[in-house]
Amino acid sequence: MTNSDQITEKYELAIVIPVYNEEACIVKVITSWLKVLSDLKINSILFILNDGSTDNTSKELDYFQEHPQVKIINKVNSGHGPSILMGYKEASHIAEWVFQCDSDNEMEAHYFSKLWTQREHSYALFGIRIGRKQNLQRKIITSISRLLVKILFGKTIVDVNVPYRLIRSEILGPVLQKIPPDTFAPNIIIAGALSKYPVLNIPIPIQPRQTGNVSIVKWRLWRAAILAFWQIVRVSKVI
Repeated sequence: MTNSDQITEKYELAIVIPVYNEEACIVKVITSWLKVLSDLKINSILFILNDGSTDNTSKELDYFQEHPQVKIINKVNSGHGPSILMGYKEASHIAEWVFQCDSDNEMEAHYFSKLWTQREHSYALFGIRIGRKQNLQRKIITSISRLLVKILFGKTIVDVNVPYRLIRSEILGPVLQKIPPDTFAPNIIIAGALSKYPVLNIPIPIQPRQTGNVSIVKWRLWRAAILAFWQIVRVSKVI
């Protein structure tokens, strides 16, 4: 962790943003979040987890090194899931609410108010992706993930892996303790665990990725999906 002395302050909101090779957009993304949080007057902090980026992402993040509202964690590459878990654990200790989003700007910051203004009505709020375009492989994997959550946890979550979610720390914290740190798709497991609580689904438009590339494609996608499904089954037994 770089610009992050031990945090003792308590926040209303902590935002977790995992980053990998997003040099083209990361400054814009973080800046847009800071503006939204300022406009909403939220006592908040951003955890930016740089997951061993091999491009100039680290250099771009230097822009925020002295920003008191941005905490940059430069870490060895371990994947999207473990990065999310690291951020969740940091965030849930110091904030009443935890929000997670991706760094590719497909779901923009200015929609966050749709969730924040309705937070008192639920323990968790999911931004359901509207206008999402998937190839056949991803559609099949998404459907299997949703079915698996229903079978293992007893209830259906509309978008089990959505990277735009707001959760109360009081329910997120205990769930995190039961998820191994190397879990590939923790958001699916967390969605299943949250299914027993009132989850508010809020439609959020998604725009096509403008920069970078999808990191998991073709046969690697199926291999990753099989790993994720096995981990979900295993962890569901203790949640």
